[in-house]
Amino acid sequence: MGASRWFQADKTVMNFGAEIPFVQHLGFVLELFEGGQSTLLYTPRPEHLNSFAVTHGGACMTLLDVAMAVAARSVQKDMGVVTIEMKTSFMQPAPGDGSKLTGKGRLMHRSTSLAFTEATLYDAQGRACAHATGTFKYVKRLARGAK
Repeated sequence: MGASRWFQADKTVMNFGAEIPFVQHLGFVLELFEGGQSTLLYTPRPEHLNSFAVTHGGACMTLLDVAMAVAARSVQKDMGVVTIEMKTSFMQPAPGDGSKLTGKGRLMHRSTSLAFTEATLYDAQGRACAHATGTFKYVKRLARGAK
């Protein structure tokens, strides 16, 4: 169950139909991409921490944003999505000790062109560190390749 993954030059690459260099840099691993649900795993590296030695809020927000986008796309994989709006609440620091963080996204409602989503970031002990809601617009995927 879940999405397939493939590896390239010791780098885990998400395989859900979109190549996002920043997400690849962060090292997110896609575990679930179906039925309006998503699960992503993330192990923050030292360069992803803030001055308090915990995971930087921007990295946390990126994990939440991608978890919500993946949940939105899971019901129509031939379409892309773009973030229209996102609200994030930080409840406690996300550890920066090398432990795995998990982002779980859920599609709450979908209209013809919009997806309303939520996601929660959990630490390795299953405690919620941050929660977000977001609105995404469905867009046609752009062809990529040589010009």
